[in-house]
Parts: sequence; C-alpha cells; structure tokens
Amino acid sequence: MEAILKREVVLSKTLARLLGVLAFIIFTALGAFVRIPLPFTPVPITLQTLFVLLSGVFLGAGLGATAQVSYLFLGLLGLPIFTGAGFGLIYLFGPTGGYLIGFILASFLAGRLISLRRESLFSVFCILCLADFILLGSGVIWLAFISGYSFHKSLFIGFMPFIIGDLLKAMVASILYLKLKTRIREVF
Repeated sequence: MEAILKREVVLSKTLARLLGVLAFIIFTALGAFVRIPLPFTPVPITLQTLFVLLSGVFLGAGLGATAQVSYLFLGLLGLPIFTGAGFGLIYLFGPTGGYLIGFILASFLAGRLISLRRESLFSVFCILCLADFILLGSGVIWLAFISGYSFHKSLFIGFMPFIIGDLLKAMVASILYLKLKTRIREVF
C-alpha cells in the first residue's frame, strides 16, 4: 500500500506546475465566496488571502504570481469569480481593486522570500505576515485614492478590521507549508 501512495500521479514537472497554477486560481476564486461583509467598510473579509499566501510559498514567486494574475484576468474577462460572484473591470477600479493587485504582489513576495529562508515556523510566519502587509497596504492605498478618504480613515476601514483574521490565515499557511514543504519541493 505504501508503494502505491508514494507513486507519482503526474510525471511531468511542467504539467504539475500547470496544474498547481490552475488549482490556486480555483482556490482563490472559491476563497472569494467565503465572504463576511462588514457594515463599516466596502471591503469584506474573505478566505482569499490564505490561498494567495499559499500560492506564493507552494508554487514559488513566478508561478504564484502567475496564478494570481490569471485569477485577475479571468475575472476581468467576465467569469464571476470575484467576491460576491462579481466580475469585470469595475472590480479593478472599485474599492477592492488595490487588494486584487496586492494578491499578485503578495504571492510573488511570499514565494521569493520563502526561497531564501524557510526553516522555522517563526520565519515562515514572518514572511507571510510581510506579504500580507503588502497585500493590505496595496488595498489601503487604493481605497484612499478611489474613495477620497484620508489615509488614516482608509487605514481604519481597510487594514485594521483584517489584522486578526489575516494573522490567523498566515499562521495556518505557515503550518501547512512546513508540513508539506518536502513534498512540494519534489513536485515543483
């Protein structure tokens, strides 16, 4: 039985990478449907950031960013994969547009930094928190720009409500990465 479990299902590394990118496009889209609207901000809590961070550490900087660019592109083309089953250019220019761009930056940064240091839970967690900070920062900057709110108010409604949840998501992503990193390196 053990020999069967250790057998490779996908023998081509290129195909494995393609399937990995496709999987994280799907995971990010599904994460958009886990949505908790907040009454004081136009930005809902979603599960997407977990998958954005995981795409970077599992796939690496280039493929992780490719998965997020592809997710964004498919939503812009009209697939209802943004939060609230939204789609189209309006989402890129709406209050969550900065976060969507932040998905690409965060995934790339997580993948790049994890390739440099990945030994301990603390270091992986710090890397993922930094990547998430970039994601949230992109969202706050765009929110201030598009809404006309002060930077302070944008920080209050676009960053502060997400800290605890995003710390939890970064911790979950860190644990998953450390549990699966050996196998991930074999596949990708």
